Amino acid sequence: MKILALEFSSAQRSVALVTDGQVRARAQETQENRPLALIEAVLGGGAIEREDIDCLAVGLGPGSYTSIRTAIALAQGWQLARETKILGISSAESLAAQARAEKIRGQVNVLIDAQRKEFYLAYYEVSASGYREVAPLRLAGREEVLALARAGEILLGPEAMSEWPGARRLFPDAAMVGQLASQRTDYVPGEQLEPIYLRETGFVKAPPPRIIPAV
Repeated sequence: MKILALEFSSAQRSVALVTDGQVRARAQETQENRPLALIEAVLGGGAIEREDIDCLAVGLGPGSYTSIRTAIALAQGWQLARETKILGISSAESLAAQARAEKIRGQVNVLIDAQRKEFYLAYYEVSASGYREVAPLRLAGREEVLALARAGEILLGPEAMSEWPGARRLFPDAAMVGQLASQRTDYVPGEQLEPIYLRETGFVKAPPPRIIPAV
């Protein structure tokens, strides 16, 4: 299985090619770079053509809503053109898996900026044999996060501050997204992919256009 993984949820966008669970090529840049250039770099590095990709794996966040939407749009277009399989992967779960890979053990709080002085927060138990979600993703205020830091709990994620005790700055990575996808088969149609976003989305319907009578 040849998987092209896209992880655009943080300030470090990344793309990776994973074949049979092994990372063959990877590219990483900041949000200012063009995502298609990252994809071309990975395909070139892996010496593979677009038509050879069996599955697109997309990091669904939470995180940068616009950038996640960009990754989803790329995957949707790819599927329309080539009927490629698609998987969505939680970026929070990806971070927990990365913690295990980097030999971080114990109770881990995955932390992602949610703006408005809030964070997305999930709680995992990480061991050498795997990781387990203990408390699902939710919104938490800054003071709650600071209290966790003062208590010496492990905090990790893109926004984990180095001055906090027990904090580890870690970015969601496409290589891990691809490796997690290689263990799954719950493929979805591209139109079903949605960013992970815990706030209710409210839309105000525009009023109908005014018809100005002719004089």
